[in-house]
Amino acid sequence: MEVGFLGLGIMGKAMAANLLRHGFRVTVWNRTLAKCQELVALGATVGETPAAVVAKCRYTIAMLSDPSAALSVVFDKDGVLEQIGEGKGYVDMSTVDAATSSKIFEGVKQKGGAFVEAPVSGSKKPAEDGQLVILAAGDKTLYDDMVPAFDVLGKKSFFLGEIGNGAKMKLVVNMIMGSISLLSIITSILMMNSLSEGLCLADKSGLSPQTLLDVLDLGAIANPMFKMKGPTMLQGSYNPAFPLKHQQKDMRLALALGDENAVSMPVSAAANEAFKKARSLGLGDQDFSAVYEVVKGAGGSGQA
Repeated sequence: MEVGFLGLGIMGKAMAANLLRHGFRVTVWNRTLAKCQELVALGATVGETPAAVVAKCRYTIAMLSDPSAALSVVFDKDGVLEQIGEGKGYVDMSTVDAATSSKIFEGVKQKGGAFVEAPVSGSKKPAEDGQLVILAAGDKTLYDDMVPAFDVLGKKSFFLGEIGNGAKMKLVVNMIMGSISLLSIITSILMMNSLSEGLCLADKSGLSPQTLLDVLDLGAIANPMFKMKGPTMLQGSYNPAFPLKHQQKDMRLALALGDENAVSMPVSAAANEAFKKARSLGLGDQDFSAVYEVVKGAGGSGQA
């Protein structure tokens, strides 16, 4: 099966690499073409423009950073619409709002092509391991045609019906994840303070601090988020598995969906403010756990 792949960021590069490793013929494009070379080493060919990729491939997948990028790749000069047509399918796996998906759908439809939105739940590691969850909607025939690729990219794919449902589901999922992640980080900060005192007390009492950690990890106080992110957070190291700027973008889009449906989301609104503050501090390209720096700063200044 031959597919085109547009967008080779953290997620897109891992996904395209998985397709290549599973025997797919893949033609790739990225705005910075130099980023294609790692995929070329795995057997990919390069398209000079999105239009060139669509012209070559019956099916084209896109994994782009935000709604603006998703629209640009489709509607700008040398974009998808210049070559999409009858017998060709376009699958946008970016996280965008329902209005963006609908606009892309209308453009592709007018050219005679088929469209599926298929945002994913998961970050860098699940993308590398082919363990994403795919939330698809749109043309059912195209979805069925893409199942072999989806089976490589993810552990489960859902078909959610009409265009917009995939985008909405992804935003709800990311809104919940973003809010819970922030609450987990706040909880972890409180735990860190208690843990620091406990480790000191154990040491002064002649007990092994490492044994204390082992005991705590086996008990009810064990915290998966702290165990996974805690060590790097304490070191101030935030290599991006899921960039903070994308988490904040998803929170913003989810809050807009809440406004549209008159759903009050105070926890998510508070979380969004923290992620926005982190972006203003220049942390947007770091892992979303870098929001710890905001919470830590607020705690250090005595703010609630």
